Amino acid sequence: MSYAFFALLSRMKFINRWALMRNAREENLSEHCLEVGILTHALCLIGNKREHKHLSVEKAVLRALYHDAAEILTGDMPTPVKYRKEELKTAYKKVEKEAEERLLSTLPPYLTEEIRGVFFPEEYETLAYENQLIKAADKLSAWIKCEEELRAGNREFETAALSTRQKIEEMAENLPEVRIFLDDFYAAYGKTLDQLTEEAD
Repeated sequence: MSYAFFALLSRMKFINRWALMRNAREENLSEHCLEVGILTHALCLIGNKREHKHLSVEKAVLRALYHDAAEILTGDMPTPVKYRKEELKTAYKKVEKEAEERLLSTLPPYLTEEIRGVFFPEEYETLAYENQLIKAADKLSAWIKCEEELRAGNREFETAALSTRQKIEEMAENLPEVRIFLDDFYAAYGKTLDQLTEEAD
């Protein structure tokens, strides 16, 4: 028997994000999940090294890589729609959970429980703080995208950039890792390749 799970995951590259907006450069789900994984790694390392915490770095990064996997089956629900009303948010969460369960059903039995722990970590252990950092990484990824679009002359992303930055600033009040990342790393995202490599020399 052939199982479909990993073939389904490979279809992340076909799901475009920001579908309601004109994009100077399209971003797909695969790119987004990789970036959220990298940013989660950074935030968790900052937490452990600068804030002397004991965060589960590897588990958090793995969760981040899979965090939007349900969208393979549901598509990307635009944020303004998803969070406009509490009823919509609740309904979408239910659809998302059902999509994740459907994805899990495409695994062989010997992998199901292992992957279930990635999709639904709350069923297995307390990763509450790490989950907050994943959400922060998700917002940082969105802000990076908005700023890239603005630098490309696309004003379509102005409102999204402002609202996303405001949300990140709110997160930074309770998550010192986010503040440290903004202070130590964020400015580099606006630089050219030549500028970035000059600093590396």
